Amino acid sequence: MSKIKLHNVYYNGQAGAFEARVDIRRGAQTYRYPCQLSGPKTMDMEQVCEQLTLQAISMSDSGAVYLSRF
Repeated sequence: MSKIKLHNVYYNGQAGAFEARVDIRRGAQTYRYPCQLSGPKTMDMEQVCEQLTLQAISMSDSGAVYLSRF
C-alpha cells in the first residue's frame, strides 16, 4: 500500500496556481511529484489538496486503488 503526503502547498501569484511537492511512498521508496493547480487564491484548501493529490496519483504508476493518505 502507498501513502501520500503534500509538502508546502502555496499559491504562486505569477502563475495563478497552487503548487506543492507531493510524495507517494511505496515500501521503502518515496516518489516525488511537482504538482500545480490553476485557480483563484480563494479556492477551498481541502479541494486544492485533493486535486493536487489526484494529479500526483495520475503521474504515478501506483494507481489510485493502492493509495492512502498519511
